[in-house]
Amino acid sequence: YYITNNLRMPSVVNERVVQLYPLSNYTFGTKEPQYEKDASVAARFQRMRDEYSAIGMRKTVEGVLLVHEHNLPHVLLLQLGTSFFKLPGAEVAPGEDEVECLKKCLSETLGRQGDTIHWGVDEMICNWWRPNYEPPQYPYIPPHVTKPKEHRRLFLVRLPERAMFAVPRNYKLVAAPLFELYDNSNGYGPVISTLPQNLSRFSYVYA
Repeated sequence: YYITNNLRMPSVVNERVVQLYPLSNYTFGTKEPQYEKDASVAARFQRMRDEYSAIGMRKTVEGVLLVHEHNLPHVLLLQLGTSFFKLPGAEVAPGEDEVECLKKCLSETLGRQGDTIHWGVDEMICNWWRPNYEPPQYPYIPPHVTKPKEHRRLFLVRLPERAMFAVPRNYKLVAAPLFELYDNSNGYGPVISTLPQNLSRFSYVYA
């Protein structure tokens, strides 16, 4: 609410409240490894270049899964090796619904066979664009770029109160606190390291 002419008026801004559950509510098992489509970064960009003429700009969706420890929000990240971290996500096929693509990816990556996890994907957090077949990405389309090569959309994923995840054996699923991610592009890359800023517009309730 705000005050004008001694009248209490409703604010036009709606506060978004997100329920977070403790990390201890979730169980983590393992399953068969899942490998990247591309053996290297160079191979990834080459495939992007090869596919551009057929399908145009690549569209990617990724999920931001939040839990808490001691009332501090943590992001669940997939860790490959000792220093590579990523959000679970997938490339969107032409004509495919983005939200359904992400839900399918989350089930394939973290779900157990025969089990159904209800992923609450209903809030887009941010957009990132890749202007060229190169690593740099930006949260906007640079003025001189008319045909970006990749569009990444990150969605907040509401987790159920309890769940059992099955993590591919070649990955670890780690819970990283927001204060560790903040301004830490050397450790987590430019996208993950800006999650604390993008998530600050939400208010959190800790179960």
